[in-house]
Amino acid sequence: MDHPGFIKQHPILTFYFLTYAISWGGIVITLGYGGIPREPSQLAKMIPFMVAAMLAGPALASVLLTGITSGWMGYRNLFSRVIQGRRPIGVYAAAVLTAPLVLMTVPLALSLRFPDFMPRIFADSNKAPTLLTGFVVGSAAGFFQELGWTGFVIPRLRLRFDSFTTAVIVGVLWGAWHLPVNIGASVTPSGLSVPSLHGTLTFSFGLLPAYRVLMVRVWDQTGSLLLAMLMHLSLTASNIILGPVATPGMMAIAFNLTLAAVMWIVAAATVVSSRRHAGCPTPHAFRWVRLNDLWRASVLQGEPSAGRWSWRRSRRLKPVVS
Repeated sequence: MDHPGFIKQHPILTFYFLTYAISWGGIVITLGYGGIPREPSQLAKMIPFMVAAMLAGPALASVLLTGITSGWMGYRNLFSRVIQGRRPIGVYAAAVLTAPLVLMTVPLALSLRFPDFMPRIFADSNKAPTLLTGFVVGSAAGFFQELGWTGFVIPRLRLRFDSFTTAVIVGVLWGAWHLPVNIGASVTPSGLSVPSLHGTLTFSFGLLPAYRVLMVRVWDQTGSLLLAMLMHLSLTASNIILGPVATPGMMAIAFNLTLAAVMWIVAAATVVSSRRHAGCPTPHAFRWVRLNDLWRASVLQGEPSAGRWSWRRSRRLKPVVS
């Protein structure tokens, strides 16, 4: 089998295979034969290694496959989008503040009837560790994960699918990638808590796809990988800082269902609003794309030409004479 040829023809399939293999395989190696420990103290010692293994998956897969499919031009394009941060302040505000507003409003509203839903940051007497943990974990998750999801997968899927379909595909697979985290967070000294597992799965497969709809919309309009990383940081940090103090059993399912429903309402409002501008020329992210092996293999399916390419309203690529 011509492995480089297969990878160039199926870059997204290869990416997800590598991502899951690295992340899940790293967790299996970390846990060893004993599996997930039931004692919280033992689990706490393994969490840093498990987080490192999870984050290594999308980042390493993206960097490796970018080199194989696009070479040095791909690396330059990938990392240039990380440092492209000049956007109107309103774009940053709308993108970064959506997650904390939703994740704060829902538990605050529910806490009026159920005190256990009070956001953690308001209940903790010492807020510094919670804030620091949220920022550090959020920064790491945003940078390493979005190198893969937004840096590699989304630009390629957007050449084949519309914004919403791309977001659902990436969002569902993003949620599935969290499965080991869902299981680990549901383990108690007495065993696996099924209601807690259902609650975490609701978050992964309910809220994450909805939030990815927003992220893909922002990507379409800005083409900024940095902004995607900041949105991911905002979601992860908000979940840690503003999450409820305790959501035992069925309350976890109810809370995450409510949270996912609110996020889908926000996402739906964004989709409806964007349709008003459906006749506008093209998303920023696809105005200009330099031809390389990726575009030749996944889009053009022919011989390379020396031009640049622009995105038309008909969603087909046409050469632009340099």
